[in-house]
Amino acid sequence: MNEDTDVQRPQRRIQAFGRRAVLRGAAIGAAAPLLSAATTTAAAAVQGAPAAGSASFRWLGTSGWRIDAGGRTVLFDPYITRFRTGLFDGGLKPDTKLRSDPGLVREHIGRPEIVLVSHAHWDHIADVPYIAKSTGARVVGTETTFHLLVAFGVDPDQISVVKGGEVLDFDGITVQVVPSLHSRNKRHSYFAPGTLNAPPATVPETISDLPEGDTLAFQVTVGSGGPSAFLMGASDFSEQAVQGLSPDLAMVAVPAGTATFRYTSRLLRALDRPGVVVPVHWDNFEEPLSEPPRRDPVMDLSGFAAQVHRESPTSRIVVPDYRTTYGADMRAGTSTP
Repeated sequence: MNEDTDVQRPQRRIQAFGRRAVLRGAAIGAAAPLLSAATTTAAAAVQGAPAAGSASFRWLGTSGWRIDAGGRTVLFDPYITRFRTGLFDGGLKPDTKLRSDPGLVREHIGRPEIVLVSHAHWDHIADVPYIAKSTGARVVGTETTFHLLVAFGVDPDQISVVKGGEVLDFDGITVQVVPSLHSRNKRHSYFAPGTLNAPPATVPETISDLPEGDTLAFQVTVGSGGPSAFLMGASDFSEQAVQGLSPDLAMVAVPAGTATFRYTSRLLRALDRPGVVVPVHWDNFEEPLSEPPRRDPVMDLSGFAAQVHRESPTSRIVVPDYRTTYGADMRAGTSTP
């Protein structure tokens, strides 16, 4: 969860194709009509058909992604039900009941083979128990994620516990597990910290029953030549852990404040200034995926884009839309139904 409960929120109104060299294109600068709340859609991507390659990307909102490659599907932090907690309506209610809408989830997930979970806050994991139990997909996550999913009735043999540093080969899809950190509010804290060393005594019922449980990032590479996509679930990171990853695409969580020192510049340098930077976790994640993305009022998306452009002027900035399928270089393709 990339949240800042201290901020007063307004009331609601490839086949190998040359890797990084090919992905670097004309930068989208910080002149930001492009990034206004009314235009955070697929139009923010450079227009054109997807580049030739074996991967496509669909943003599931928040930090979530669906990656399709050669008839196989990988999900990252698939939070689709998007129920209301009060976070965007004047005050977070920790006793909000957890829920998952099976019909809605099925509309978006395809037939996933792998589900990657960054951490265990509700806006990352709430739909994962249903997805795991209904599809048989392998879930990769922390020990806390393991214990929570077991409490929800997921088969323990279906879950791979990781700590960070692992490089997993899923028959041509490589998943690098990266130890990471959770974003912090202006008090340098965050909602529901803690870890689990055993399943909870009762099945979690509310959002406050889901501790963060340590945070991971992942780098997913399709085939031997790419593309490689770095996936974040929160706006903080371990500088040493990401050094040398050099992804083609970086799905970067937008920070809600300045608690992390020089977050954007340090991250982009450590990642070797990716060819494409895709801001995520900037949207109001309690509004349905059927509607255009609406910016979280506390997120300075334009300011983030300006920082990216200053630090990495050759990076192409793509502001994603929920209903667009992107090619392997994150150029807009076709809208999803």
